[in-house]
Amino acid sequence: MSENATFLAEDDATARKIIIRVHRPDYHCREEIESELAWIRDIRATTEVDTPAPLPTTTGSPVLSIIAGGLTLQVVAFEHAAGAEPDIGDSLPEWFERLGAVTATLHAHSRRWQLPEGFVRKRWNLETMISAKGLWGDWRDAPGMTVSEVHTINEAIPYIKSEIALYGIAPHRYGLVHADLRLTNLLVSQEGMSIIDFDDCGFCWYAYDFAAAISFHETDPSVPQLREAWLKGYRSVAEFSVAEEAMLDTFIMMRRILLCAWLATHQESKEGKTLSDGFSRETAEMARHYMTQRGHQVREGHDPVDQSREGQQDNQLQHNNMRMA
Repeated sequence: MSENATFLAEDDATARKIIIRVHRPDYHCREEIESELAWIRDIRATTEVDTPAPLPTTTGSPVLSIIAGGLTLQVVAFEHAAGAEPDIGDSLPEWFERLGAVTATLHAHSRRWQLPEGFVRKRWNLETMISAKGLWGDWRDAPGMTVSEVHTINEAIPYIKSEIALYGIAPHRYGLVHADLRLTNLLVSQEGMSIIDFDDCGFCWYAYDFAAAISFHETDPSVPQLREAWLKGYRSVAEFSVAEEAMLDTFIMMRRILLCAWLATHQESKEGKTLSDGFSRETAEMARHYMTQRGHQVREGHDPVDQSREGQQDNQLQHNNMRMA
């Protein structure tokens, strides 16, 4: 039980295993789920990314509706994939290098893929992520969040908004992403790495996928090493610009605030039961460090927003091109 309820089913006659996912009510509509599965199918058909196949049903639709406890629930199924979630440890940088390469492959696919008619997925932006009306709830409601912590995190949000405004949403920076490539959604084994759970895929900044990858581990001492490994893997497949790299701390801060909202509305999850104590305090400490770092860079004349001004120029160029067209 996390965002959804997930079950392992096995056929006694054939020993075949499948994964059944029962969607949390009132989050995704049927069209959104069908769109997620359409992207997975095309990724499997046109890239080397290893991700389990959605399974068809006898109805012809990949999505079933069931009635349980008076609720209508959407259900899908996937092939079972072997492997286990990697642990924070000595071998994780190696897996993060592979994850960086996989992420670059997904982004390249997203940029070239012609979305099918009727494709619908959520948009991850400042309003849907860290506002009081965010898709995962209000981060201020995180378990144990104090008035002082709310104040500190609130102070960091204008810095985030400033950098996002200058970075922009040009198509090469903002598009369809997995948005939740954290450790629990990686299955590693001697055969390699599989990625699972596209349930949160939607339109967001491509560089945000790194922030999602270190979810719940943002303060771990290994993060700088994981970042370098991820960047090395990504750049082995595609370009990751200096401006994108300069934005990683901002996306990490956004993700961390978003996770506060998630914990507030998912207290029955494993993370909700084990991470609530001290999570908001650490988030406030991260916000304080983020603002201090930002202020230091401005004083030293190395404003990370300056690195993002090309995003503003890209947006203006795109706007001009649209007007000319």
